Amino acid sequence: MQQQIIHTRHLLPVLDTKLIELLRSLTTEEWNKPTIAKLWTVKDIAAHLLDGNLRTLSFNRDQYQYAPDRAINQYSDLVEYLNELNAVWVNASKRLSPQLLTDLLELTGKQYSQYFQSVDLFTDALFPVAWAGEQVSKNWFHIAREYTEKFIHQQQIRDAVNKPGIITKELFYPFIETFMQALPYTYRNTNAATGTVVKVSVSTDAGGNWFVVKENENWTLLKENDKPVTSSVTLDPSTAWKLFSKGITPVEAKGRGMFDGDLKLGEVALTMLSVMA
Repeated sequence: MQQQIIHTRHLLPVLDTKLIELLRSLTTEEWNKPTIAKLWTVKDIAAHLLDGNLRTLSFNRDQYQYAPDRAINQYSDLVEYLNELNAVWVNASKRLSPQLLTDLLELTGKQYSQYFQSVDLFTDALFPVAWAGEQVSKNWFHIAREYTEKFIHQQQIRDAVNKPGIITKELFYPFIETFMQALPYTYRNTNAATGTVVKVSVSTDAGGNWFVVKENENWTLLKENDKPVTSSVTLDPSTAWKLFSKGITPVEAKGRGMFDGDLKLGEVALTMLSVMA
């Protein structure tokens, strides 16, 4: 079944505008606050977002290739390499002021959004969405993945400084819709009878319902379903974004969620990761 396109590129400048407004409002104390992103402060996450802009502009727009300094033979090798790249950049960025970081984010964010406006959504992307199990992805999915990166890191900052603002239907729903594309890949090794249906819901008006259905040897993601549901899982938005980005554990999420039907089958959804980790 062909994936239905998720439109996100028109939201990139909206999200960036909110980010710049947020960063310019922060006090020195808030810039140094710890976040759910393990050892990173608010300032470190801002630096990481800048790195994302610069990498996209260099690799994608300018087609500047920077070869890895090691062999990448499997997924874990790639994750380890990316984690090291991220850490090196964040450490180097500690010498930059919050004002300069914000100025650079504003400058590069505009170029970043302009670049993605220029690409053909249906040609093959430079990098696949590996966490969804894809070896080749279309540009629309790559852009949606990039959108989730920008969303999740801005939300981590907002969570740390207690400034809500992007858990809305406009901004959160495309984010969680993109994350849910990893559900079939998450269930790929789960044995169940053909026709088994697992429903995963995120509550509030910003959320929605997703169904993963066992069809022969594969699991398929659907937005609508008229078959009996074998297992259902409901999470609130705060739990969902933290869980699927490795901010909290499945055990923590289980205590916050609501379950119905086959509990063991539903718990598989709590292991979904829609980030490179």
